[in-house]
Amino acid sequence: MPHLKKAELIEGVVYMASPLRFQSHGKPHFQMIAWLAIYSSQTPGVEGADNTTVRLDSDTEVQPDGLLRIDANLGGQSSLSEDDYIEGAPELIVEVAASSAAYDLYDKLKVYRRNQVREYLIWQPREHQFILYGLKSGKYLQFEANAEGIICSEVFPGLWLDFSALLSDNFVKFLEILQAGLNSPEHSEFVNQLP
Repeated sequence: MPHLKKAELIEGVVYMASPLRFQSHGKPHFQMIAWLAIYSSQTPGVEGADNTTVRLDSDTEVQPDGLLRIDANLGGQSSLSEDDYIEGAPELIVEVAASSAAYDLYDKLKVYRRNQVREYLIWQPREHQFILYGLKSGKYLQFEANAEGIICSEVFPGLWLDFSALLSDNFVKFLEILQAGLNSPEHSEFVNQLP
């Protein structure tokens, strides 16, 4: 539907986005994209995208707020089509859920699980809540923060998220925690393991 600015097809149902507000979507979205961009810039073979159409299956074309994927030539599970769309499931999808919370938390969660998106992060700014799901034996299990309050990706070692820093609007600390993850031995090992 080229005349629409944004529409998503989820299990055969078309969803059209509501107007987006600054505090409940624009600013959090910007922060998530910065987080993903910094990580991918320091992790060869990992690519990120913002609001890119992803063809998951014949009934589902989503446009997540952000994503990370491992290049298919390096073992990633998604690929780029001849017409430059992502086909298959990226390893990580991020959604900022304000007006879209109903389908981000239910319909998309079900579709992402079925299509094997390995990690799914939902930030609900109005509720001051982050949820990171990891795919284990075909089910999504919610990740818990460690003792320091940091959520660590298992698919992307070194991708650390200090949600308390974001909630307190301390973006500098948020980026310091990400940089600590990027400096970790786990991140170095991951980079060295990519073929």
